[in-house]
Amino acid sequence: MSPTETGTELRDLIYLPGDGAPPPQHLDVHRPATAGPLGPSVLLWHGIGPDEKGVLAALAREIASHGVPVFVPDWRSDAPDGGRSHLMASLRYVRDHAVEFGGDGERVVLAGWSAGAGAAMAFALRPALAEGVQLAAAVGIAGRYDLPARSTGTAPLDDLTPAGTDAVPITLVHGTADSVLDSGHSRDFHAALRAKRWPVTLREFATDHAGVVMTEFDPALGHCVPSTAEHAVRAGEETAAMIAAAARPTSRPASRPASRPA
Repeated sequence: MSPTETGTELRDLIYLPGDGAPPPQHLDVHRPATAGPLGPSVLLWHGIGPDEKGVLAALAREIASHGVPVFVPDWRSDAPDGGRSHLMASLRYVRDHAVEFGGDGERVVLAGWSAGAGAAMAFALRPALAEGVQLAAAVGIAGRYDLPARSTGTAPLDDLTPAGTDAVPITLVHGTADSVLDSGHSRDFHAALRAKRWPVTLREFATDHAGVVMTEFDPALGHCVPSTAEHAVRAGEETAAMIAAAARPTSRPASRPASRPA
């Protein structure tokens, strides 16, 4: 598989060379159409389906349209270590190469969807494990936070301690019609974070597990594909805007109450 470039997108760059076993791992880079001042990059992790970076392509394009470079790696939850080595390698890749694509590799907004959300939150609560990368913010999309994360092996809720002055700002996003991972998981995590005085925001949108990342599940293919449904497009645009805002904060956000769709 050779890298390809289409407009502002570079697909299938190798971030983890293979030596026969395991095979190499690939990522896509979505760049802003117009270069702006150097700011944090976004690293966006997909869910539990192995090698499904393409599922998040529509969301990544929308984030990049706000002027933020976005890196979306494949990773495999069925790897012997549950995907941890892939997640760590993708973080190192952004640290070492983001500047080549118009981003800051030392300041990263770490975002994840579904199983990727728990992996991102685990690093937000234990930033010392993030390979020397300063997390500018973390975004959990339709996640669950009481199970061991693929990145650290521990549950984010179990790692939660009182926030210090350097606490990573957290944004949580969930769909109110999510039948895969109930939105109550994000509400519970939001409440726990607020109780420990973490800077956290929760937004809920009138969509489902797939719609919150601008997709819908295709039973024939067995994975999510881009959706044109109004609820999904609207929710995906809002999710992208929140991730982009986390990458360009004007000030450290205070803890905010959850907001519900009208």
